[in-house]
Amino acid sequence: MSRFTDPLTGADAVGDPTAPELTDGFDDAGGAGGANAGDRDEGSVNKTGTTTVGISTDDGVIVATDRRASLGGRFVSNKSVQKVEQIHPTGVLTLVGSVGGAQSFIRTLRSEADLYEVRKGESIGIHALATLAGNFARGGPWFAINPILAGVDEEGSHVYSIDPAGGVMADDYTVTGSGMQLAYGTIEGEYDDEMSMADARDLAVRAVDAASERDTGSGNGVYVAEVTADGVDIEGFDDTDAALAE
Repeated sequence: MSRFTDPLTGADAVGDPTAPELTDGFDDAGGAGGANAGDRDEGSVNKTGTTTVGISTDDGVIVATDRRASLGGRFVSNKSVQKVEQIHPTGVLTLVGSVGGAQSFIRTLRSEADLYEVRKGESIGIHALATLAGNFARGGPWFAINPILAGVDEEGSHVYSIDPAGGVMADDYTVTGSGMQLAYGTIEGEYDDEMSMADARDLAVRAVDAASERDTGSGNGVYVAEVTADGVDIEGFDDTDAALAE
């Protein structure tokens, strides 16, 4: 009789003694551990919380984000996170959700954009880049991301939101992150499809500031990216008032 045989019935007590043991990630005492202990501990994962805003104009695109990262939504772990990065000669992507997943996503998409330029001798279109981002988000290993992709190409100015399931939606303006409802409330009544870059910058900054007043995942200043056909300019500000257009 083997140790895998039920002593009362003589039946095999386990299906396959060589198969891996599957648990719910907790030990017998209910504490963290077990075979699935590698599952992410939400309380120790750096998250951006976040409010990120993208506004398209005839002359280019404005993207504004807050600068706060938190642990489990309860503790501010960093007050100066740059949540918008250049990934294309005239395109940017925001960092939203799990910091590690978002950073990896940005590096991957930037690499793909660079490879396309090397192979084709020209920059990838923003719509094609958004499609690629959606495909990566849907089929890749990235954890809880919801970025904004914004840029300018021969077809004009573009703003896309990429949801965690890979959905890609284009709009004149979009907001993602935990402060999105507050930011949308600021933008909805004041957006004008003929507004200037300066007006769009002011509106985006004020939307982030409004969200930071009530959303615990957002705050500590703002980063602003201005994207035009000439390139990308990104600045960080401790005070949102200092980020307003002159």
